Amino acid sequence: MFPGVVGYEHTVGPQIVNAILSRHDFILLGLRGQAKTRLLRALVGFLDEWIPAIEGCPLNSDPTLPLSHHARILIETRGDDTPIVWIAREQRYQEKLATPDVTIADLIGDIDPIKAATLRLDYSDERVIHYGIIPRTNRGIFAINELPDLQPRIQVGLLNILEEKDFQIRGFPVRMPLDVAMVFSANPEDYTNRGNIITPL
Repeated sequence: MFPGVVGYEHTVGPQIVNAILSRHDFILLGLRGQAKTRLLRALVGFLDEWIPAIEGCPLNSDPTLPLSHHARILIETRGDDTPIVWIAREQRYQEKLATPDVTIADLIGDIDPIKAATLRLDYSDERVIHYGIIPRTNRGIFAINELPDLQPRIQVGLLNILEEKDFQIRGFPVRMPLDVAMVFSANPEDYTNRGNIITPL
């Protein structure tokens, strides 16, 4: 199931299978060189080879479940003639190395003041949001390597997405049924050297 990975057939492998079948997010703990990242990247093989999405939607909206304003307008105005793109499984895996300079805007999103001013929209309008990497990985897999290096307040933001499937951007609540499998890797030695994983996460 995991090409290029030797061992783990009776330990890590079955646990990952259980997590996938249970639709769980999970974390791999291990020292350097123990194939954590290779295992995470191999998860792409379990995705459907191609999926349809509404053309131009930053959230890869399913044609039967439009999430963004752009997708909803297209469905309402064009119906069955809505343009569709097909997304390969490799495009639905995104990976981020956790470093102290990673921000909530990078991962979740931010308000685009230029767009708000140009379109004369209120900041609470969904159309002024510039979505981060996690919402853009909707209907796919998002991986974070070296999770302890992520600032605690950003880990709290991840926890909210994992548990409640909603997030806040600049204080504005956004609730969307994102379909994202989130997986993490961490080196246990890092817990005392650089950072910690927050207890709830």
